[in-house]
Amino acid sequence: MPERLSDRLQQIADALPLRPGLRIIEVGCGPGALAREIARRLGGTGFVLGIDRSAKAIGQAEAGSRGEIASGRLAFRQSLAEDFVLQPGEAPFDLAIAIRVGALDGRHPEAGIRARAEIRAALVDGGRLLIDGGDPLRQVPFDDLT
Repeated sequence: MPERLSDRLQQIADALPLRPGLRIIEVGCGPGALAREIARRLGGTGFVLGIDRSAKAIGQAEAGSRGEIASGRLAFRQSLAEDFVLQPGEAPFDLAIAIRVGALDGRHPEAGIRARAEIRAALVDGGRLLIDGGDPLRQVPFDDLT
């Protein structure tokens, strides 16, 4: 049985433009509840990578996601948003989602510039970055990056 998400995370999951085969990054995944839900909704046709700055959060996410990780639908990696880069040979992602990530919600503007640049570089052409703070999500523009 799927875990119960908070009402807020449920609204966010419902608002995501999911379709089969998507590759998605969740920035600031914490213990992985939303990443697991996205992987579940994508079924066996997509992939989710959760990243978080906290080694403890990544450990919790991995411990709670053994089945999804074993299936190849989900992985986690410790990384700051502003330091995230694709690994050699890693395919780019279609969509990035970030909930309560200070580097992307305006709390840390300098880190935000770097984070948006790194995330944009990890996305396919036309890839989107969605964050909380809209209804319930809003798209973060990349056009102001040089």
